[in-house]
Amino acid sequence: MDFFDRGLWSRLLYVAPMLLLSGPAHAQGRLDAKYQATLSGIVIGKGNWTIVIGDKDYSGLTSGGTTGLVKAIGGGHGTGSAQGKVLAGRLVPEAYLSSVFYGKKNETIRIAFAGERVTASTIEPEPPPTPDRIPVMDAQRRSVSDPMSGVMFVAPGKDELPSPQGCATGAAIFDGRMRYDLQLAFKALETVTLANGARLSTVVCSVSFKPLAGYVPSRAAIKYLVKRQDMDVALAPIAGTRVMVPVRVRIPTPIGLGMVQATEFNTAAQSQASKRAN
Repeated sequence: MDFFDRGLWSRLLYVAPMLLLSGPAHAQGRLDAKYQATLSGIVIGKGNWTIVIGDKDYSGLTSGGTTGLVKAIGGGHGTGSAQGKVLAGRLVPEAYLSSVFYGKKNETIRIAFAGERVTASTIEPEPPPTPDRIPVMDAQRRSVSDPMSGVMFVAPGKDELPSPQGCATGAAIFDGRMRYDLQLAFKALETVTLANGARLSTVVCSVSFKPLAGYVPSRAAIKYLVKRQDMDVALAPIAGTRVMVPVRVRIPTPIGLGMVQATEFNTAAQSQASKRAN
């Protein structure tokens, strides 16, 4: 059974805290966060995410790896980066890089963009052909974002954040292999307590997964995710901006709840002067 496809779940559970964007990004801000991944309450991974939002550009860096029993039986680790421009209040990706190592294997994905259109993408080593995989057409590489920029949601409107407007968006994502949409809908306003005792005000959005191309329709993991109506994400803003990022992601699985949640979430607005000093 292919439910535990390494590539798919690493993208959804790890890269995710490692949809298209609308509304003004505004000002500048920085986030330094740490995350913990659990399955049925058991810690299986930890990671970091740093984001810097400027008035003209933005960047993001992630790193993480498996822990405990998962690491002992053949875990992995990885890093990711994304850069782009802030144009007319929108985050427009320019470059994405992801390197994932598991056991003695590794995979590196590079994607280049121009105006939200993929101009080049590579996977190293090149994966073997899969006859049943739905090909990604050129038109499906336009008006898309990378997996990291895609989950830096820009809330439309002018309401104080977090608010239901944080869920009034969606994502068209190309991850180097698969083209899929994420659709959000308002669920609740919730205060999330982190491991360090900090309490964060968040907006919780239900998440629907819609694969379009680059996937194998017969795979159990794909079928399972498409049917789920109970996945959700809790979002909080990066200070000084209207960019909302995940504090918690919950994905039920057949063997228990899969969750990625921030254990630390440090964010501060940045002035132009402090940005130049950095």
